[in-house]
Amino acid sequence: MLEVVGLTKSFGAVRANDEVSIDLVTGEIHALIGPNGAGKSTFITQVAGDLAPDSGSIRFRGRDIGHMRAAERARLGMARTFQISSLIGEFTVLENVVLAQLGRLGESMRFFAPVARDQELRNLAQECLARVGLESRHRERVSEISHGERRLLEIAIALALEPAAFLLDEPMAGLDQEGSRMLVGLLDSLRQTAPVLLVEHDMDAVFALADRISVLVDGRLIATGQPDAIRSDDAVRAAYLGMEQP
Repeated sequence: MLEVVGLTKSFGAVRANDEVSIDLVTGEIHALIGPNGAGKSTFITQVAGDLAPDSGSIRFRGRDIGHMRAAERARLGMARTFQISSLIGEFTVLENVVLAQLGRLGESMRFFAPVARDQELRNLAQECLARVGLESRHRERVSEISHGERRLLEIAIALALEPAAFLLDEPMAGLDQEGSRMLVGLLDSLRQTAPVLLVEHDMDAVFALADRISVLVDGRLIATGQPDAIRSDDAVRAAYLGMEQP
């Protein structure tokens, strides 16, 4: 579904990504982990199209998408959530989802008001909200819902894009234990809709969810494998997981 080869990005003398290669296959959750500053968000931002790489290639659904803008990649089926919420606080929960559908259809913001009243789009938005357990909150303004509910809403918005793949950038950030537990259950079900590239610091969530894990350290990929292999990898243990060497 997604094939990234040799992705490289520098900011002055700092090489944030150094020839990083990762792929994503149907039905899996592939987690990308690493210490703060390892280059994870830089990587996913390039894949999503919001930042141009210095070199490397990105293929999505068999197509070279390196020349495409972020909106074009989204319409092709790449759904991204952000480390920092990008929701519109003065809009209702339902309106935020409908707005995402509007973007998928390639419509202008000036058509939002009439489209927001379109019953078919509203029904589809409600289905997405039901999937994440927010159907009863659809009339609430985003500014009035909890942080955990906003994270769930971001997933509903991603679902509204009818994705072929999810790019999730730290969806657990700021959640309490109960919120994390609920979101793990939801993310586990997402792979049935589309494969997930997951950037996450919550290691309990990563090892509970991931089919494969890739580890970035100082912009370089040091390991990729199944969770048990990553957990026991000496280089990963020394560089990131903080475990003592056996």
